[in-house]
Amino acid sequence: MKKYFHITIAAVAITITLLLSSCQKNYLNINPTDRVSDVSIIGDSSLFEDYVINRYLGVKLQDKEGEGTPPGFGRGFEYSMWSSVTDESIYNNDDNSWLIQRDQLAPENLGIASTIWGRSYRSIRECNYAIQNIDKVQMSADHRSRLLGELKFIRAFRYFDLIRNYGRVVLTGDKVYNLTDNLITDTALFHRSSLSDCINYTAAQFDTAAALLPLNNDGNWALGRATKGAALGLKARLLLYAASPLYNVGSWSAAAAAAKAVMDLGKYSLSQGGYRNLFLDENNNEIIFERLYTINARHVCLEIANGPNGYDGWGGNVPLQNLVDDYEMSNGKSITDPTSGYDPTHPYDNRDPRFYATILYNGAQYRSSTVQTYTPGGKDSKDGPSNWNTSKTGYYLKKFMDDNNPIDNPWSVAGNQPWIYLRYAEILLDYAEAQNEAVGPDATVYNAINSIRARATVNMPALPSGLSQPQMRMAIREERRIELAFEEQRFYDVRRWKIADSTENVPAYGISINKSGDTFTYNKIIALDGRKFEDKEYWLPIPRAEIQASNNQLEQNQGY
Repeated sequence: MKKYFHITIAAVAITITLLLSSCQKNYLNINPTDRVSDVSIIGDSSLFEDYVINRYLGVKLQDKEGEGTPPGFGRGFEYSMWSSVTDESIYNNDDNSWLIQRDQLAPENLGIASTIWGRSYRSIRECNYAIQNIDKVQMSADHRSRLLGELKFIRAFRYFDLIRNYGRVVLTGDKVYNLTDNLITDTALFHRSSLSDCINYTAAQFDTAAALLPLNNDGNWALGRATKGAALGLKARLLLYAASPLYNVGSWSAAAAAAKAVMDLGKYSLSQGGYRNLFLDENNNEIIFERLYTINARHVCLEIANGPNGYDGWGGNVPLQNLVDDYEMSNGKSITDPTSGYDPTHPYDNRDPRFYATILYNGAQYRSSTVQTYTPGGKDSKDGPSNWNTSKTGYYLKKFMDDNNPIDNPWSVAGNQPWIYLRYAEILLDYAEAQNEAVGPDATVYNAINSIRARATVNMPALPSGLSQPQMRMAIREERRIELAFEEQRFYDVRRWKIADSTENVPAYGISINKSGDTFTYNKIIALDGRKFEDKEYWLPIPRAEIQASNNQLEQNQGY
């Protein structure tokens, strides 16, 4: 029987403060009651496993405003999603995401990116602690092997998160640093390795993890825990990045082979239950690695956080016209193609079916009603109720939302949707991109892309035959844009391709719709002004506090 592993901060009460016990002074000879001692964890295999499991999340850190930053890998479903620092969406009621959109990012002011460095290295230290002590724990060799694979997987994912945001990072190996160490004189702690060394080290860790992890989530290996496919899949993504223009330290053929290794497992397939349902069903054969949530262990209530104001939603992450315009017509042609059939007076007719599964637009059917973003009088416009939540772009997010949940999302139903870190469609896209760059658009490249376009409920036409390598490159990039929208891919894709200076230096567009009788008039507007990108922003700045803590030994990224 497959078990479910709903990862939540409340799932395991063990805190990481125990790791600092080695540097505490015995000013009071008492045993703390707010933590589990390291002796207890090492002496109890069940507690040790709980400690390992909780490393999927780590500890919530506080940003400089005192607000908690989500643990785990990436932002996931937090109020301002990572899509809202790209040309996919903006966060309607800004929570420091506009800093990145407007080129106001600084080492002292990182907005929603403020804790990536700190939480990643804290998690790496926690994994190193467990790796150093795992041999002391009484358990079977097979059990120890799997937990070791899990720890190496989590540590590798943390390094990957650092690499994709900062480029060159500090590789600490298996060392567990303590406050009693002379950190200022230990120059290794502040030495940023070459990008090539960082990639090679992390890829090797994924390989080691894959060799130790089980193929399936079954028996005692619950859904949500890492598997061989998860380790190999993230390695494939890492090597794809390594070969990309921004990194330029890897080979396209190696990236293609890494993605093919996941395909050859024969375990995963594209969901045939529909593109929209994929993001609501945690037990789906397309999902390779996901974060699950427990009912009553509340995270962001997606429906009210992102729903239209006419439904009393807060209109959070609102899609941009920039993205809407990139959805093809259902015949596979761009809306800019004069033969596509696109009608600017009916702009939402006959579009790629993934558009309807991703974006709420004027006239969309929603919760037994119709979305009305027009003025005057539209209930989801500034003329509607709760108009402080009115979308600045004229659109609302539909992807990930579960219409079976009430819009106010009470505790009893909040948090059922999984956050998917990695799915099979991405592996196919990774393979197609790498293979096209390595050898050109051969049959395997076409097969990978066309299988995604032909999946159930999408049924988009196959790509035209005879594409050149540059033409296929653009087709693959456009397919990633649509298929992976809002899944924390776009921010890194436009940077690794080194096209962010083009995609991020255009306004954040929306749509203004005027209704007169039965006629709608559509006008493109600027939804967020001041959008700007500079070359230095291909990497994030390391927080100033980290530079200062190193006695200025830690090298800052160029331009900051």
